[in-house]
Amino acid sequence: MASAARTTGVVYERRRPEKTTLYEIVRDNVETLYGAIDDGAIAVRIPKHAKKELEAYLDCGLLCRGFARLRCERCEESRLVTFSCKGRGFCPSCLGRRMCATAANLIEDVLPEVAHRPWGVTSPFPWRRRLAQDGRCSAC
Repeated sequence: MASAARTTGVVYERRRPEKTTLYEIVRDNVETLYGAIDDGAIAVRIPKHAKKELEAYLDCGLLCRGFARLRCERCEESRLVTFSCKGRGFCPSCLGRRMCATAANLIEDVLPEVAHRPWGVTSPFPWRRRLAQDGRCSAC
């Protein structure tokens, strides 16, 4: 890996989410939020999927939550690569990766090759609240 880094100029550096302001705010306040909701101090309902996203975000990118050791066959250098939450709604790292992958798929496989590609995705207003809630399909 060191020889590859010398030829390309790219060096892998593990991201450290635990040092970001967003991570600190969520870590320090998520239990307080849950407690306030349970006590009735805040009249808000957090869907199950949103709770899962927040809790997965707190585990994302931390060595203590799991990692893989990668080793270069040529130079025998090894690196630890942390597991990610693969979240869809809250984790900036995983969401950014998913947005890039979706954009690449749209450009390469879906949209026609034209000079300008305006597009947007939306759903009808009556559906939006139902789509945002965590519930089972009525047919299930």
